Formats: sequence, structure tokens, C-alpha cells
Amino acid sequence: MITVEQEITAKIIVADDDNLVCDAVVQILEMFGYQAVGVQGGLELLKTVDESFDVVLLDIHMPDLKGFEAIEELNRRGSDIPIVLLTGSGSMADAVKAINMGVYDFLCKPIEDLDIFNVKIKRAVEKRNYVLQERRYKQSLEDDVRRKTLQLEEQNKLLRAYSDSLENATVQLMSSLQRAMEEKDYYTAGHTMRVTSYAAMLGTAMGLDSQDLIVLRRAAQFHDIGKLVIDLSCIQKKGPLSDEERQLINEHPSVGANIIKPLGFMEREQFIIRHHHERMDGTGYPDGLGGRELDELTKIITVADSYDAMTSSRNYRRNMNMNEAIEELNRCAGTQFDTEIVAVFAEHISRFGPEYLAVSAGSEGFSHNNLIN
Repeated sequence: MITVEQEITAKIIVADDDNLVCDAVVQILEMFGYQAVGVQGGLELLKTVDESFDVVLLDIHMPDLKGFEAIEELNRRGSDIPIVLLTGSGSMADAVKAINMGVYDFLCKPIEDLDIFNVKIKRAVEKRNYVLQERRYKQSLEDDVRRKTLQLEEQNKLLRAYSDSLENATVQLMSSLQRAMEEKDYYTAGHTMRVTSYAAMLGTAMGLDSQDLIVLRRAAQFHDIGKLVIDLSCIQKKGPLSDEERQLINEHPSVGANIIKPLGFMEREQFIIRHHHERMDGTGYPDGLGGRELDELTKIITVADSYDAMTSSRNYRRNMNMNEAIEELNRCAGTQFDTEIVAVFAEHISRFGPEYLAVSAGSEGFSHNNLIN
């Protein structure tokens, strides 16, 4: 067993086609306390050398595989074992070539000065030890990074799960508030559900991806949440609204967006909620945005919301039937509504059937300016 005080003996491979030279070098290495292995030629070297060796002593001129060819193959394998060339007639050209190929040092044959020989071998071993230490250090860093990355991924999973749970709880709470408002406002009961259904139908028909459909449904679900802070008597007023009351009602998109804003996870929905009463011609509210400034999802909500308002009954006007409402959408296409979206809606709305329509009749005629949607 190796104790703390003991050093691990370096292992060196010697490749030379001259058996006498090879054996002599092996004996010298063993005399200095190294573990040495001798092989006959370059091909035998390539068969024998592996990561257990610390230094390669290699003759340049060998008949089966020249030293430079062996070095090329070792480099191709990605070997980082220091190479010390043994040469009896080295030229400056060979030295430059060897250095460019990554050779660590040179030894001249015959070996006459054993002290110089030992110093060069010792430095090559130190180089190998440095390379191995650096490799272990890098591996340790990589392992540490990998371990911490896994820990962060687990933490992120927990955070995402917590965030999703919090989002779901928040959405459920807001949904409960929305339903509570609709239960008190018998005129608009079921409005949110129907608008959400119409919007989902439109989005699917228009080929929206799954993420856009999620945003669309959520925006539809909360498009009127701003009405939570509006006096219910104003919303349920019998008869047309006064200018002041209309102004108050018209604030519900911006109020709704402000309610959503602090949540921090419904930015796209916030835009849709704020602008679902804008018009293609830029005469809507609250910001007077035109068609080019509105995204596709907002335009979808606008059509779905308006259609439900037209087909829902008020005590101051009768509801429209499906055909009348579609006719009104077509009449306002291009100015209030997106023409393409209206066309898709008109094509697909019939499949929803009468259960999605408010069919109770009112006593007064329909006035588009009196819509509270």
C-alpha cells in the first residue's frame, strides 16, 4: 500500500528498434527508480502505450514506423503523454518539426551524461503530473458544475411548480370573483363563458397554436374583470346610459388591465383586456388603437364579445338572432372588426347551436351604441 510519504513510481515506455539501446535505456530508468517498459519499434509502441504511462521515450529513425509517424498517430488519438525523442543524428529541421508536433524534449544517443538524462526524464514526469492534475481539476470542476446544474434544475422545477400552483390559485380566485359578479348581474350572466367559447372556436378555426389558445381563453375569461369595481346599478340600469355612466363603463378595459398587471404572469392577456374595445379604424377606447396596432388575439376577443352582446337581451332593447348579429358584424367589418376574423366567425358559429345564444326578447329595438360588453 502506498503511504502519504511515498511517491507513485512513474511508468515510462521506451521504443527503439535497437534491442541493445532499448534494454540499456530501460536499465538506466530502473536505476533511477522508474518503472520502465521496452518495445521494439513504433508499431509495438502504438499497441502497448496507454494512459498508464507517464513518458514516451521514442527513437526517431525506426524501420517499421518512423518516430514522426508514431507521434502523428499519438496526436491523432489525443494523447497528452510527454514525448522525449531519442536521436543519434538529429538535425535542426527534425528538431523544429518535432517541436511543432508537440514533442516535449530531446535526448542524444549514446546516453553519456546520466545526470542530464535524469533531469530531463524528471521534468517530463513533472509535466505529466501537471497534465494529470489539471485534468483532474477540470473534471472536478465539470462534475461540480454538473452537480450544481442538476440542483438548479431541481430547484427550478420546484419553483415552476410553485409558480404554476400560484398562478392557478390566482386564476381560480379571479374566476370566482368574475362568477360572483355575473351572478349578481343577471343581464350578463354567462357572458364570460360564451365569449370564451366563441373565442376558442375562432382561435382553433384560425389555426392558433396551443400557447396562443391558452392566452386567448384566459384573456376571454377575464376581459370584463374591470367591471368588478363599477357600481352594479350602473351596469344593470334600465334604459340607455347617460354620458357620465357611459364614460364610467368605458373605463372597465383599462381598469381590468390594471387589475391584471400586478400579477406579473399575464402580460399578453393584459394587452388584450385593455384593448378589446378598440376598433380597426382607431375610434375605439381606451387608447384609440387601430388595426395595425392590435394583435390577432385582441381582434378575436372583440368579435366574440360584440357578438355575445348583440345576441344577449337587455330590458332596453331586444336581442338579435344569429343571422342578424352576423349581418351586423359584416356591416361593421373593416371599420370596427377585422374582416377576415368576421368571415371565419360567420362560417363556424352555426355549429355552436342555440344553446350559446341569448334568445330572450326585449321590448325595445336594438341600438349598437347601447351595448355594454
